[in-house]
Amino acid sequence: MTRVQTLAEIRQLLESYGLSPRKSFGQNFLIDHNLIRTLIDAAGVGEGDLVLEVGPGTGSLTEALLDRGCTVIACEIDRGLVRVTRDRLGDRARFTLVEGDCLQSKKTLAPAIVEALAHRPFTLVANLPFGVATPLVLELLTRHADARAMHVTVQHEVGQRLTAQPGTKQYGTLGVVAQALARVRVIKRVPSECFWPRPDVSSAMVSIERRADPLTARPGEFSRFCVRLFSMRRKQLGAVLGRSLDFPPGVAPDSRAEQLTPVQLVALFDAQRAAQNEIG
Repeated sequence: MTRVQTLAEIRQLLESYGLSPRKSFGQNFLIDHNLIRTLIDAAGVGEGDLVLEVGPGTGSLTEALLDRGCTVIACEIDRGLVRVTRDRLGDRARFTLVEGDCLQSKKTLAPAIVEALAHRPFTLVANLPFGVATPLVLELLTRHADARAMHVTVQHEVGQRLTAQPGTKQYGTLGVVAQALARVRVIKRVPSECFWPRPDVSSAMVSIERRADPLTARPGEFSRFCVRLFSMRRKQLGAVLGRSLDFPPGVAPDSRAEQLTPVQLVALFDAQRAAQNEIG
């Protein structure tokens, strides 16, 4: 069994490089050994599996993944931590380190990561920096079908949004798209004391496993459709889409986006596309 770094070892390692956690990069290191193992166990990854990790930090999770036999592509934006990771793990087989932001222009997966993945099926396993979780999950779900699953630690609020149901304040584009394309569940609630430095909010481990039968074959278009609707979530759909639209069964023009299930929103999306095709 892999021995995970202790808090004292993480502190000492960072100090030896003249580093400290950077709030601007959302750096909160998961220091609970059991939770690191829980995340890997939930992902079910092992010998020969390709894993993408974003924000490897000092490499605790990375090392555990490598010891399970995974091939790991890790992306780190902090140049100081890049030095730490290269020195600790640079000579390990089955390990590639990509330096820089995982998202280009904050929206699309960085070309260096795309090149390293080489269109191979992969799983995202990561303690995600707080600022990157939502755009990264949406990007992988809608534009990278090779992302078979994501098993990640995110802010509790993001976990709530991923699993939110219609009529709740957390319900929006992220949850609708995720539930339309994947099976989403919360693995475990993670209190703030499991991290160093301790964040102001709690976190959650979330499992997102891509459906074999997604509700739509046009995930990118559907995501943009949802962004439009939820940007005007209080408006009636007839006012947003036009009352002449042939609304699908169970969806009334005076309904609001926040009241509809993912199945109903996909049906509404299909109805709008059909109407546009007729006009075109």
